[in-house]
Amino acid sequence: MSIGLGMKACYAGFNVKFYTAMNLANELAEAIQFHRLSKLEKAMARIDLLIIDELSYLTFNRHQSEMLFQVISERSERGSIILSTNLEFSRWTELFENEIMVAALIDRITFRSHVLDMNVKDSYRLEQTLTKAN
Repeated sequence: MSIGLGMKACYAGFNVKFYTAMNLANELAEAIQFHRLSKLEKAMARIDLLIIDELSYLTFNRHQSEMLFQVISERSERGSIILSTNLEFSRWTELFENEIMVAALIDRITFRSHVLDMNVKDSYRLEQTLTKAN
């Protein structure tokens, strides 16, 4: 769904960028390492819609968590963001080490937002695979 919304936004002339959460954390870490963080931040500020996918499959160390928090915090009042995860908010402490930061992150994500709970009991991909196998 996030990719579909991102494509629709592109067709409407908006600047859209898609990342997996881990790819974004890695790109931020590389930007810091190679002293180009301000350049990356300026580029991200020009993005109308930032899509961050797969925020649930891998855990983040404290540094990665802080960098992701900074990006989301900066966008919370200035730009749109789509964040997809299969974890309910109460389980986000499994992803990020700092519980206080998790609370602040959830606060920023949910402020003036639409939260769609699309978690289902059975996997859509598994269902499609089983249908094809029969």
